[in-house]
Amino acid sequence: MSEKICKRCLLRDLSVKDRENIEKYISVIKKEDRTPDELYQKRLGICLECDRLEEGTCLSCGCYVEFRAALRSSACPKKKW
Repeated sequence: MSEKICKRCLLRDLSVKDRENIEKYISVIKKEDRTPDELYQKRLGICLECDRLEEGTCLSCGCYVEFRAALRSSACPKKKW
């Protein structure tokens, strides 16, 4: 039996390894370059509702949405945030 993949999930929701990897990548972002947590969560909420999210990846640009959302200077390629 194959494991079911959640197409509309963030990486942190797919597996422990994915969660650890994204946390590792985000942890190397300088504090002054990181999005404040409240805004980060708001951005992710918008991404979760987007039809361009698939398995934690933005189909518009190919980025991992959790990493893009964590960068203060980043913007959604579809201009949703």
